[in-house]
Amino acid sequence: MREIVTVQVGSFANFIGSHFWNFQDEMLGLAADPYGDPVFKIQSLNMDVIYRTGETHQGTTSYTPRLLSIDFQGSLGSVSSKGTLYSEGSNEPSEVVTWAGHVSTHASELQNKNLFLQSLYQEEQDVALTNGNNGEAKDSQHEIQDTDIVRCLDEGVQFWTDFSKVHYHPQSLYEVNGLWMDVKQFDNYGIGRDVFMENLRGEEICDKLRFFVEECDHIQGFQFIVDDSGGFSPLAADFLESVSDEYTNTPVLLYAVRGPSSHMSLSSRKQTVVRDLHDAVSFSRLSSFCKMIVPVGLPSLSRSKTSTFLNIKDENPYHCSAVYAAALHSTSLPFRMEPLGPTADLSDVFGAVDVNGFVQMLAGQSRQNMVAILDVAMPSPCLSGKQDKQSLLRNLQPLTPEVAEDVDDLQAVESMIMHGAIGSVQEVIAYQFLKLRMQSMVHMNVQPQGQCSAIYQQLVALSQFLCHSLQSLVILSASMVSCWEAQS
Repeated sequence: MREIVTVQVGSFANFIGSHFWNFQDEMLGLAADPYGDPVFKIQSLNMDVIYRTGETHQGTTSYTPRLLSIDFQGSLGSVSSKGTLYSEGSNEPSEVVTWAGHVSTHASELQNKNLFLQSLYQEEQDVALTNGNNGEAKDSQHEIQDTDIVRCLDEGVQFWTDFSKVHYHPQSLYEVNGLWMDVKQFDNYGIGRDVFMENLRGEEICDKLRFFVEECDHIQGFQFIVDDSGGFSPLAADFLESVSDEYTNTPVLLYAVRGPSSHMSLSSRKQTVVRDLHDAVSFSRLSSFCKMIVPVGLPSLSRSKTSTFLNIKDENPYHCSAVYAAALHSTSLPFRMEPLGPTADLSDVFGAVDVNGFVQMLAGQSRQNMVAILDVAMPSPCLSGKQDKQSLLRNLQPLTPEVAEDVDDLQAVESMIMHGAIGSVQEVIAYQFLKLRMQSMVHMNVQPQGQCSAIYQQLVALSQFLCHSLQSLVILSASMVSCWEAQS
């Protein structure tokens, strides 16, 4: 087994992660459906790489993400920090009496589940009733309409758990408590510098990560998704430094993400300069503790090529995070593929590579701290017949901010990953995902020694609540950019 442990640090990082894990949950559900399309039953895609098998207190087998999520206290909404599978009976009062005086309890108001989470709970109850009645389903008296769910998600998402359909292990969720400030105040690098070291938070976070690492047979790497603009950046940098010390030979692939609020115009020139300085220090520190860093997050997706067939609201993190999560989903696919033998049918999925091999392929031997650029095209030109390379490149849209779009690197080394491609003239391997028919291709270029490499990954699918009948081909390209260094 070549496991990957995913770490999400920050509010927008967890929005992206929530979509990412929803994609995986859909893939698992489609693969397990006995009446589903055989195209989803891909034997060479090993989901155990990013998932773990466990057992609840009731003896029920669980299958949960190998994930550590870090966010503000209260950011979980209606979900308990103990998760949804292991929380039964966890709030019972202790029988040990340690104080004989007056006790005053102050508890925050519980968040109500939105319509989407209510519908998931209703489905689980319907399945239980069906199994209990020998397969005879009962009609629900309060059926929630799909249109109401779509409206609820499009307009009412407040927490990243509001649209999460995945069950989490108790060790996966960590809330940073004791900050005594809200998200708007926790908005620069300096204010979060000591958060990791204070109140034993660093030890608690490392213990949670260690739980997942120690149960791995042979971990291939860490996948970090980090808010790189704000107070969570120094927390993540301190955490990464601890990870690099404890797991020296384990590569880290880091996605430095920026949400819509990071690109809001500041009221004064001084605030803008301060924000830029903080972001430069953040980038420099984060890149020091990873094999490869991929900055992600455009100032406006609605004005980019990715919104050609999508109605994206830039100020809505639920919308923007879906696009970025789809790209990260595609990035991780080669890490989960099983290597095929020499006699394998090449019409099946192939192209397996681990995190370290992937980084070395793009960056070269004995090199690290590489900066990559994420680029997508949605939709792309049709791949049937003769294709002009320039017609493909013209449709590429960088998801990395501040990247020149019309720069062609003639010295780049290219590698291509095809996902849902045409097998022959008569046969199309359709990759249906979230009821969307989509094709995708990943195209990566590598810079020679002395230059900085860049990866572009593909966009496979968006949330079914963002687009309902979109057919497209997604191209992801990694092209070369000039190397830059941010000095702290």
